[in-house]
Amino acid sequence: MPKQTSADDYELRDEYDLAKMTVVARGRYAPERRVGKNVVLLAPDVVQAFPTDDAVNEALRLILQISRIPSTHAAPVERPTAAL
Repeated sequence: MPKQTSADDYELRDEYDLAKMTVVARGRYAPERRVGKNVVLLAPDVVQAFPTDDAVNEALRLILQISRIPSTHAAPVERPTAAL
């Protein structure tokens, strides 16, 4: 098999019949397919804690509910006094 003589020499050889070649679909998680979609890749440790879509959605909804609860037990914030 002859070596390529140039980095730009990427032409297909005549013996390749494109009609017989199968087209491989890109993965559904390919970055260009995720644009504008609600697909998120979870880290392996997160997948172990939340193995299903419903588990992830339930946890996120709970966080949303907690974030809307006003805190009535917050400690007063001490403000520095001006030096006299």
